[in-house]
Amino acid sequence: MAATTESDTATAVLAAVREDKSAADAAEVRMFQAAVDWAAMHSVDSIGPAAVWEGELPIAGDGAPLVAEFCVAEFALAIDKSTDAGRAYLGEAVEVRYRLPRLWAHVVAGRVPVWKARQIAKATLSLPMAGALFVDTHVAPTAAKLSHAQLERVVEEARVRFDPIEAEARRLLAADGRCFDVDTTQVSFNGTVDVYGTLDLADALDLDDAITTRAQALSELGCEETLDVRRSMAAGDLARNQGTLEFPAAPRRQVVLNVHTDGGPFARLENTRSFHSIDQVRDWCQSASVHVRQVIDLNEHRWNHGHDPTPLLREQVNLTHPTCVFPHCTRPSPSCDADHIIGYDQGGPTCSCNLAPLCRHHHRLKTHGGWTYQRTAARTFRWTSPLGHVHVNDLTHPRHT
Repeated sequence: MAATTESDTATAVLAAVREDKSAADAAEVRMFQAAVDWAAMHSVDSIGPAAVWEGELPIAGDGAPLVAEFCVAEFALAIDKSTDAGRAYLGEAVEVRYRLPRLWAHVVAGRVPVWKARQIAKATLSLPMAGALFVDTHVAPTAAKLSHAQLERVVEEARVRFDPIEAEARRLLAADGRCFDVDTTQVSFNGTVDVYGTLDLADALDLDDAITTRAQALSELGCEETLDVRRSMAAGDLARNQGTLEFPAAPRRQVVLNVHTDGGPFARLENTRSFHSIDQVRDWCQSASVHVRQVIDLNEHRWNHGHDPTPLLREQVNLTHPTCVFPHCTRPSPSCDADHIIGYDQGGPTCSCNLAPLCRHHHRLKTHGGWTYQRTAARTFRWTSPLGHVHVNDLTHPRHT
């Protein structure tokens, strides 16, 4: 195998790696310091009297300085993060600088990596100032080697000591850890999802008995699948009221598909954003009542005379742009505003080419925060920040996050 570096000895390769690692660590520290500088430049004192729509944003724990709300997005894009991730990074830097001063000194000196400092800061955000200082005193000297379990113990002790009411509330909440989750965000290609939960014993026994009974009934009806598969099928039957439970009749199954196909063997499900074979979709729908809705041509130019889009136009916008069109934002478009790229009060039409989904925060940035954007192609947007920095968001080739 050919070498990919100019180093010709093992010693030289390791020396180069150590040098690059040191340089990367130093750069990370400088970026962490820059985050604090940015927050300081955009403290609440920087909000002028004319900025009536810009609020004060708490990004770190009690006692840390607040920042101007609209400063976050500009910094986030500078470090190639979404607004939410950029806010978290800024908040953790401010948390360390102002509430964990001993840890900050170790970070600046290069004795504690930034990722470890961020982990500690995330754990102390909800503590009162006295609690954060307690954690700082106990973990800063050994922070570089601190395990997650050790950090949790120190943070919990600080909460009990300095915020006993919150500690008791958390204890009561944790005492009942019952839950039941269907993870539709992680759908496999073969169409299966993970289901998991923690139930009360009586509920668990009843559920197990119902699934076992239904799985046996499926076998007696001729189903030749394994017991595990039949139990999974039984759970679906119970959800559709086809098992032994006596609930009012309900629809057996509802599968909503927005399918774009060139005649190939695949389909994408809109509600779970997952990829499946046509055969799998056909199998799901074999026992379902089928209702055909009007097909929306994403290339058709739709419009409305008034300010608000028609339901079909709104759905076309959502299907064309599945998420908010601000760079890195992943909020689903059905929860976003249908924004007029050229303002309606400025003569912008309510039509396919002048509407794009913006989540509430990024709509505020555009309306009140000095951000502007243009649509440069069917699914490409050119954003300009208040400082004049340009960010192109090409949704034709979206990033997978």
